[in-house]
Amino acid sequence: MLSPPPLSLYRNHLLFFLLFSQNLFLSVPAETHQVFVNFRGEDLRFNFVSHLTDAFERHGITFFIDEHEYRGKNLDNLFVRIEEARIAIALFSPRYSESRWCLDELVKMKRLADKEKLTVIPVFYKVKAEDVKHLKGEFGENFFKLAMTHPDCMREWKDALECVCSYMGMSLADKSSEADFVKDIVKEGQRVLEAITPKEDEKIPHKEEEKIPHKEKEIRRFDHFWDYIAGVMVLIGFLRLISHF
Repeated sequence: MLSPPPLSLYRNHLLFFLLFSQNLFLSVPAETHQVFVNFRGEDLRFNFVSHLTDAFERHGITFFIDEHEYRGKNLDNLFVRIEEARIAIALFSPRYSESRWCLDELVKMKRLADKEKLTVIPVFYKVKAEDVKHLKGEFGENFFKLAMTHPDCMREWKDALECVCSYMGMSLADKSSEADFVKDIVKEGQRVLEAITPKEDEKIPHKEEEKIPHKEKEIRRFDHFWDYIAGVMVLIGFLRLISHF
């Protein structure tokens, strides 16, 4: 009668399975995003931007905003997120120009747009496009205060503002409906996404996948992780069983 394989063999197989399956799970890329939203967080994060991202989710448009990252990380991390997007929305507000972070992102967006690798849509929220482009009013005052502490960046920032403001954009007047404005932005995003021809070296989600809300996609990814854990537990139970023989 043949003796069963040594327990060490099963343990080696389990170790191999754990290492392989863990690497396989970790190598699965997170869902890519179609839209990068560039905005001044203190101004808009918990009001207008939250309404906008909710509308994106309802319409199956995947997006990225900076709350998905740790602010302590290098800015290059956000530059990668901009490169991954198909559209970038530059959401200008009166206090936008207080933020070096926003302006550096805008410079990156302009560079990609110049290379036709990104479509940038300027959106003017309670600020005039003319004030943004020509640095007037409160927007201009905030800009020059910041530029005094970062003189080496001023030229690039000004060029980016002037260039992006020359693109066809959207404006919210003081007495306009924000709900209607959000709908208009979503419609414009859908129109631009439909007009973009996928590049051969880039993977664009299928129509069916695009309709899945962002949060649901994250839940599905989390479910895959627990499937992996369940498989490991089954193997551990099996090894314990055979160890008694």
